[in-house]
Amino acid sequence: MSVKVYAPFKVYFEGEAYSITAVNETGPFDVLPHHHNFLCMLVPCDLVITTPEEVKTVKIARALMHVKAEKVTVFVDV
Repeated sequence: MSVKVYAPFKVYFEGEAYSITAVNETGPFDVLPHHHNFLCMLVPCDLVITTPEEVKTVKIARALMHVKAEKVTVFVDV
């Protein structure tokens, strides 16, 4: 799935990933390929992005996650 994690003036990650692990008000969750469409606010956590080559961690204070049609967008610092 295609993933982009960015703030107004910085791109933290952009590329293909196998999974994303994050935390919202109800607790930790994973986004995998073919996940249902949804929109949520993330709480302070380590956003873990697993790609074919690496596992990348982005520390976030607050973010908005949008999942739609095999594309995940995370707007950091909102």
